[in-house]
Amino acid sequence: MYKNLRAEMAREGITMVDISEFLNVRYATVNDKVNGKYRFYYDEALMIKKHFFPNCSLEYLFEKEDEIETEDESEQQVVCL
Repeated sequence: MYKNLRAEMAREGITMVDISEFLNVRYATVNDKVNGKYRFYYDEALMIKKHFFPNCSLEYLFEKEDEIETEDESEQQVVCL
């Protein structure tokens, strides 16, 4: 699952319907990808980042939950401005 992407979507009020319409793909496809069943292609991730989250880094948004290191909150890098 892309926990950071989901968090930013919630903060900005962006829905999976919004993303599916923007990418011109089915809702189920976006749902499967956001939940980690399938991966986002680089071009999809880049388009989502540029259109919906220009102030967030690509690495932050599309970091998979199992890749997130256990760091103290104070040591985490600012990734959205």
